[in-house]
Amino acid sequence: MFRPRVIPILLLKGMGLVKSIKFKDYRYIGDPINAVKIFNDLKADELVFLDILASKERRKVSLDFVRNVGDEANMPFAVGGGIRSIKTIKEIINAGAEKVVINTYAVENPEFIKQASEEFGTSTIVVSIDVKKKIFGKKQVYTMGGTKSTGLSPIEFAQLMQKKGAGEIIITSIEKEGLMSGYDLNLIKQVSEAVEIPVVASGGAGELYDFSKAVNESYASAVAAGSMFVYHGPRKAVLVNYPNVIELNNIFK
Repeated sequence: MFRPRVIPILLLKGMGLVKSIKFKDYRYIGDPINAVKIFNDLKADELVFLDILASKERRKVSLDFVRNVGDEANMPFAVGGGIRSIKTIKEIINAGAEKVVINTYAVENPEFIKQASEEFGTSTIVVSIDVKKKIFGKKQVYTMGGTKSTGLSPIEFAQLMQKKGAGEIIITSIEKEGLMSGYDLNLIKQVSEAVEIPVVASGGAGELYDFSKAVNESYASAVAAGSMFVYHGPRKAVLVNYPNVIELNNIFK
């Protein structure tokens, strides 16, 4: 039976694992390598690591960190943060990652996505699109960790990224992120219907039912979450967790 991928997205600030609400109010969660070990035991499908300060600080994600994850992880993983060159992608892949995630530089230089996909294959290149509505305005793409508005339509930008060779899109609602109140299903559906490449729903998942709604109602190809996999209970105690195979099979029936 086909089952959509369920992917923890883990945010890096310095060498620590953090969690945010609406891309703000970052809370320290713990050691990312320890989280990888737990996700190994829980048999997670895939992991995504995003260095949230790399683009703002004009640097790339730590290659030592990528190597440490590569040494430990039993599952495929993707890495994003400050990627702006073919050389950096090559270094990240050589360090053990299967995919790279590009956000800010995809907006600044869409042609780079074409160059990267031609060099490494479309399956290696993931474009992350962060979306927020401006006051009295339409939803638009934001970069630099959700701090810089671009005026770009998420639908049109997703189509452009597909045309340039992106193999996958992660679509995140900034306004939903960290609230655990459910995805922006309308946004996910609009993007999923506009492109043919896989779309990963992100931003807002709080329960397993949110995953099935993203797939069945909004046609997401895969689902991702952050808070749901690092918090437990109404007081949000820190506990790295992941649903078992029976739970996942049941929600995607």
